[in-house]
Amino acid sequence: MSIVGIEAMNFFAGTAFLDVRKLATHRGLDMSRFENLLMREKTVALPYEDPISFAVNAAKPLVDALSADERDRIEMVITCTESAFDFGKSMSTYCHDLLGLNRNCRLFELKNACYSGVAGLQMAINFVLAQTSPGAKALVIATDVSRFMVEEGGDALSADWSFAEPSSGSGAVAMLVSDRPHVFQIDVGANGYYGYEVMDTCRPSADGDAGDTDLSLLSYLNCCENAWLEYAKRVDGADFVNTFAYLAYHTPFGGMVKGAHRNMMRKLVKATPRDVEADFERRVTPGLVHCQRVGNIMGATAALSLASTIDNGNFETPQRVGVFSYGSGCCSEFFSGIVRKEGQERLRALRAAELLDRRYELSMQQYDQLLEKSRALRFGTRNTVPDADFIPEARTVLGRPTLVLKQIKEFHREYEWL
Repeated sequence: MSIVGIEAMNFFAGTAFLDVRKLATHRGLDMSRFENLLMREKTVALPYEDPISFAVNAAKPLVDALSADERDRIEMVITCTESAFDFGKSMSTYCHDLLGLNRNCRLFELKNACYSGVAGLQMAINFVLAQTSPGAKALVIATDVSRFMVEEGGDALSADWSFAEPSSGSGAVAMLVSDRPHVFQIDVGANGYYGYEVMDTCRPSADGDAGDTDLSLLSYLNCCENAWLEYAKRVDGADFVNTFAYLAYHTPFGGMVKGAHRNMMRKLVKATPRDVEADFERRVTPGLVHCQRVGNIMGATAALSLASTIDNGNFETPQRVGVFSYGSGCCSEFFSGIVRKEGQERLRALRAAELLDRRYELSMQQYDQLLEKSRALRFGTRNTVPDADFIPEARTVLGRPTLVLKQIKEFHREYEWL
């Protein structure tokens, strides 16, 4: 058996967003540099939203669509994140419980910066291919949250935030992996992976990031090229231009993807600037649409780019999509699969893209107030009750039940549906 892939897929991008152009103006950023981000909006996590609420809200429509027997065949739940709040307990246990899944299930978590979502997907793919439990499914949930916070006695903006603040978002992508790949059928064995140690970005403390922006860009470009070259070695006849109708890149911000694609087209096919621009618009832009409205959601971003490609591409006939994932530190992978009209219809039926339009737009004043409140959800918070009255309009803005964090009591997180 070599048929495997994503049976069902959904993404959740919260209840509130910020217009990043307004943010850049508010912060007094260099607008000529800001334009290079190619960003429009970013999802902002409210006090009662966290990686688990995002994850479960993404996964629940997939689980609810299954019969009882099908739900019981989910034998693996993998959470993929760099936003975990415990060094030992996996968030997969919370997700498993809140989704009401069978207890005969493997539950674990993966961390590898922005590569984690694809690492989880590939692990699930190989579990299905191994056929050690024929007919079993795996639920992979990539979920990450960015929380900028103001220290007591500090300024509203740290210089270290710079252009990371407009591009960092929050959200989750859930993927049900099985031998019935209705949404995305994996090209089995068509993988090029490439990794090495580099100190480009990291989280040396539980609530802080550090990094070298220039080094990160160079590492991304290097990995993109070499992961593709390894893919081309393994896949006879693979051609960067002609093999793939679309390309879904890990998207820290749109400008980084555009630079990477330009680099690939120049090196591999000596493309002219005009040809690069046309190819970018045709094959890459569909994958940026949702990413430009949600922001960089780290481990979930490559999956969000794939979902955006499926949502916005033309699949009247089956098309091959190439996917590139990069995680700082670093590890990267280029892989591919087939999308059919059925997959697009199934994804669109969940109406996740419509929810982006329903999110509540935060004012700059509300956003700055939120930076103060973010301290209440630091890593290792023992007891707290999130401020449920902060922007109450956002709690029901999506027009459907959503899971929110109710309280943290002796480190244990409790949730409720609104």
